[in-house]
Amino acid sequence: MRYVSTRGSAPVLTFEEAMLTGLARDGGLYVPETIPTLTKDQIAAMSGQSYEDVAYTVMRPFIGDTFTDDEFRTLISNAYAGFGHSARAPLVQLAPNHFLLELFHGPTLAFKDFAMQLIGQMFQKALGRKGTRVTIVGATSGDTGSAAIEAFRGLDNVDVFILYPHGRVSDVQRRQMTTPSEANVHALAVDGDFDDCQARLKDMFNDFEFRDGVKLAGVNSINWGRVLAQVVYYFTSAVSLGAPGRKVSFTVPTGNFGDIFAGYIAKKMGLPIADLVIATNQNDILDRCLKGQGYHKGGVHPSISPSMDIQVSSNFERALFDAYDRDGNAVAQLMTELGQGGFDVSQGAMQALQDIYRSGRASEAETSATIKDMINSTGELLCPHSAVGVKVANEQRDAATPMITLATAHPAKFPDAVEAATGIRPGLPPRMADLFDRNERFTRVANDLDALKTYIKGTLNA
Repeated sequence: MRYVSTRGSAPVLTFEEAMLTGLARDGGLYVPETIPTLTKDQIAAMSGQSYEDVAYTVMRPFIGDTFTDDEFRTLISNAYAGFGHSARAPLVQLAPNHFLLELFHGPTLAFKDFAMQLIGQMFQKALGRKGTRVTIVGATSGDTGSAAIEAFRGLDNVDVFILYPHGRVSDVQRRQMTTPSEANVHALAVDGDFDDCQARLKDMFNDFEFRDGVKLAGVNSINWGRVLAQVVYYFTSAVSLGAPGRKVSFTVPTGNFGDIFAGYIAKKMGLPIADLVIATNQNDILDRCLKGQGYHKGGVHPSISPSMDIQVSSNFERALFDAYDRDGNAVAQLMTELGQGGFDVSQGAMQALQDIYRSGRASEAETSATIKDMINSTGELLCPHSAVGVKVANEQRDAATPMITLATAHPAKFPDAVEAATGIRPGLPPRMADLFDRNERFTRVANDLDALKTYIKGTLNA
């Protein structure tokens, strides 16, 4: 299995190389040269299997000879051993033919754990074999950072620096990043929004002297390994509802596009998906683009669903790559235009996107109303991001086709918004009950590339 860059001029890599590299040296994102497919019989055989067994079947064709079969099975087993539900990603019924996929039973209570826990295992195995150490730098709108720190804290071959927007994540999200005591993890509060954090991260990757000097690696959703791990729960949930004998649809609350792109990969692999619906909050650049208004950046407006407060959706570049028939030069030109404010999508590429994705948005008031309605009608308490998904799913779903809405985080991660909507303040699970008693440790940093590089190099050399 070989991996190519969405911008067409970076070296072709193996799975291990693409995983450890993160961002391609031409600024693009790595994608598989070809997408392996599964037969209907292979998909049907997943019925009744454990999450770990399905994960092995789905991901094994993508990893080449990076790990042996036994090694990969062990890595998967270790990755999900700490989840709080034996099904890992259980389904809950909200209404006739509408189901919620609970993706918040991992150690940091968010869907990012499905990918990050596995990435941590794979990094440690690969780096230990090489006898090398890397510096992971990540940018987060809240959940990626805590999941990365949880996955890599205390590991021997990794130093982790997580950039998050100061004052723009929930208290629970912040404390999950700032309370770990291990010396190899560092939380950096950046004066700016998530797009600023993400831009500085890409700047670091594009500074090859710095990148090579600190052995920089990335675990943001730009990392192909992150997307791959998220493909699995599309299969487990769809098979639970009758796939491949019937089609299912998915609604995905998303800001950075990685989670719904994983659904696209599942569909390319042979999973019978009817609709892939993008759900955005008031920062609705993806919805506007899918409705033919171009991809033009505006200001980021803070919301009660902060993990979706994004105007530059990194993984959308992967979708554009396929929509433009894998023309790396065309994608590179679009990304240049994005740096100048935005771009329009060609008619042919827009049709290709609209053939795959649908979209909708939820305002702040609609999000809060959905949280209240769901607790009253089903007893299910939703986080604001999941509520965005449910609101859009209810508008878009076909009653004859099962709709699965992804619940991306536990409501306790956003207690203020949930309490304001319902009068109920969700509590943290027992294993995290002392989170607000733990000491915080973080560094506030200017939204400045040189300041960030200086801090990272100084910390590594201390």
